[in-house]
Amino acid sequence: MKKTNQPKINLAQAIAGYMLNIHGRRLSPNTIRDYQNTLRKFQDHIGNPLIADLTQADISAFLAAQPVSNKTALNYHTTLSSLWKWLHDQNLVPANIVQAVQRPRPEKRVIKPLEEAEIRLLLSNLERSRPYARRGKRTSDHTLPHIDRNRAILLFLLDNGVRVSELSNIKIRDLDTKNNRCFILGKGSKERFVPYCARTGQAIWRYLTLRGPYTPDDYLFVTTDNHQMTRDRIERMLRSLGNRAGITGVHPHRFRHTFAISYIRAGGDIFTLQMILGHSTLDMVRHYAQLANIDVTRAHLHASPVEFWRL
Repeated sequence: MKKTNQPKINLAQAIAGYMLNIHGRRLSPNTIRDYQNTLRKFQDHIGNPLIADLTQADISAFLAAQPVSNKTALNYHTTLSSLWKWLHDQNLVPANIVQAVQRPRPEKRVIKPLEEAEIRLLLSNLERSRPYARRGKRTSDHTLPHIDRNRAILLFLLDNGVRVSELSNIKIRDLDTKNNRCFILGKGSKERFVPYCARTGQAIWRYLTLRGPYTPDDYLFVTTDNHQMTRDRIERMLRSLGNRAGITGVHPHRFRHTFAISYIRAGGDIFTLQMILGHSTLDMVRHYAQLANIDVTRAHLHASPVEFWRL
């Protein structure tokens, strides 16, 4: 194809125009931030050449140079492909060159849900710091702040498996306290309601009651200075809590896995689970169902009367 009909713009100009388009699509702040981070890394790697001069080899070299997991590299690929698709739609490039670059294959990670004993251990470590020794004094600990807030976060994550970015963006007006459900704006600006049980509702009520004055437009979970609890802050809080409890790998997505597998074990159907989790397809939900069935089979081997009584 000839390139003569396309205006000559550089990468910085292309990114600026694309981000204006992104902001107009009402994507979540976290999604927009991810796009910005990817494009910033790409520009740091490649400089500011004319868009017309960039090739498939440049895209491949950028992806190969990133010290990240295949899943993250796939996200980078998706963002760059979205940029080039927009440029092509605007008649600024002759083709989407990223489509010809092989997509990274995400690693198949082992999904290990948290066990009931681990959840109880996490909840029991919300109040006190880890013991520490001060020179010339006895080993001691201290009371931690935000006990009620952090308990409400744990229970909410476990109760419906929301993504951490979704949890971070919940505002008080999103809560439907009469029906024990919460409005969620998920990936791709898809809207849904997620349920929560009475115990979680009580934890949220206690947190909000002790928190002090707030308005419907305030974020549900906030810091000491009333700023939004970002996903990074939530992840750090959970990691610190896991360290105090002696449990490795405590992160928000593990609560999502735990909810999904526990839901199926308890007899929940995969179609309702898909709606609660906000998945666009049943693929991941079926995977949870397979894991739940494996757990049932393993448990049966230990609990079967025929096996246990050696009949």
